Amino acid sequence: MIITSFEKSKKNKDMISVFIDNQYAFSLPEEEYIRLGLYEKSEITDEEFRYIKKEVLQKSAKSKALRCVSLKLVSEKELFSKLQSKGFDEDTIKVVINDLKSMGYINDKIYAQKFVFERSKLKPKSKKMLKMELGNRGISNDIIDEVLDNFEYDEVTIVERLIRKKFGKYDLEDPKIEKKAISFLMHRGFSYETIKQGLINIKKSD
Repeated sequence: MIITSFEKSKKNKDMISVFIDNQYAFSLPEEEYIRLGLYEKSEITDEEFRYIKKEVLQKSAKSKALRCVSLKLVSEKELFSKLQSKGFDEDTIKVVINDLKSMGYINDKIYAQKFVFERSKLKPKSKKMLKMELGNRGISNDIIDEVLDNFEYDEVTIVERLIRKKFGKYDLEDPKIEKKAISFLMHRGFSYETIKQGLINIKKSD
């Protein structure tokens, strides 16, 4: 296998992209590129190629992945994107992620449960909005539905709490205030019917 060129990775300047027989082969950290003396080589053996792919790249990617998951809980998709941005190839990333999943570092169900719990406490939104946000983070529909179905999340009660917190000091009988409250809650994904019920409950209790 002939090494035809090297270049700085476009995704990460600390990575070197290696081209073999005029085709992209892999990207590896610059320090590994120097350590292996690839800049001096014009060809690479099958054994060297397998060593770089299996030992060097996977070890480096796993190290960065572990650093990432140690800082905060991430979904599989988020970690994949993170490692891609570091310049690692798709095959290496898949191997590393499967390894971390088997070790329990990556678990999309736990991620979804924590996400929904924190949202419910800090920035409540409708189940519809939560489902969309989790989907954008790569969580499967099966996991999302299971987590949301098992989580006690009374949307009318949530709406009441948000109205009291955001508009409690205002007169909700004022059409302008009511309109602002409805707009605020619809922006968080709650249905008009749910919002109206929340407003009715508050007005009855006041």
